[in-house]
Amino acid sequence: MTANSATAAPETRLRPPGWLRLALEMRMPWELGASLLALPLLRSQPRGDGHAVLVFPGLVASDTSTAPLRRYLTDLGYDARAWELGRNLGPGRGVLEACFAKVREVHAETGGKVSLIGWSLGGIYAREAAKVAPECVRCVITLGTPFAGHPKATNAWRVYEMASGERADSRIPRQRLAEAPPVPTTSIYSRTDGVVAWQCSVERSARWDTENIEVDSSHVGLGVHPAALYAIADRLAQVEGAWRPFDRTSPCRRFFFPDPAAPDRTASTPLF
Repeated sequence: MTANSATAAPETRLRPPGWLRLALEMRMPWELGASLLALPLLRSQPRGDGHAVLVFPGLVASDTSTAPLRRYLTDLGYDARAWELGRNLGPGRGVLEACFAKVREVHAETGGKVSLIGWSLGGIYAREAAKVAPECVRCVITLGTPFAGHPKATNAWRVYEMASGERADSRIPRQRLAEAPPVPTTSIYSRTDGVVAWQCSVERSARWDTENIEVDSSHVGLGVHPAALYAIADRLAQVEGAWRPFDRTSPCRRFFFPDPAAPDRTASTPLF
C-alpha cells in the first residue's frame, strides 16, 4: 500500500472541520515558536543548489505570510521568491494567467527549472502552473491545499466567495483540480487542519512521483511548522531528475511523519 492509496470518505460525506479544530488554529504562534527552537536541526538540512523557488500565499494572504518560509529557504541557499501579485483574493480574471507568466519569467531569468510551493489556495496556482508550463517546473509542493473533494468541505469557502466575488466551484473544474501535475508533486497536509478537511489535500494519483506527507499542524501554521519546513527542505534538496519519495523509515521520522497510508489514518470525522 503506497502513500497515495490513502482514501477519503465519499465526497458527499465530507464536512468542513468542526469548531474545535477551527479553534485550535490559534496554536499557530506556538508552532512558529517550535520552529525557532528547532532552528539548529532545520539549518542542518542539506544546502540548496541555488535554484529558484517560487512561493504562492493562501487565500486573503500576501507575501508577508510566506516571508518566514522564504527566509528559511534563502538561508539554506535557495533563490526563494515571492509571487509579487499582492493579496490573494482568489483566481479571478487574469490571476492564473499572471501566475503562469511569473513562473515562465523566473524560468527565463534563471535559466533553470523552478520549484513551486503553494500554501492552501496558493497550491492550486502552483499545481495549475505546473500543468500549463511543465517544462519550467522542477517540482510542486503544496501545504494544506484543497485540490480534491468538494470546495465547500472547508471553513473558508464563504471567505473565498466574498473575496473573489465568485462561487467556490465556478472557476476551475473539480476534475481538473484533482489531476496531479506532470512533475514530481508533494502534498503536505494535517489531519488536525481546522480550515480544510484533510481528505481534500490527499493526492490519489498512482504515479511514482507523487506523494503525501502528513504533519500535525494547524492550517495557518503549515508555513512555519518545524515538521513542514523540514519536509519542504528535504524535498527541495533532491537532485534534479533523481526524485524519490520522502523516506520516513528512521524512528525519528516515523514519530513526526506518520504513514498517510496506514489503515488507522484513512478516515476521520470533524470534531464538533
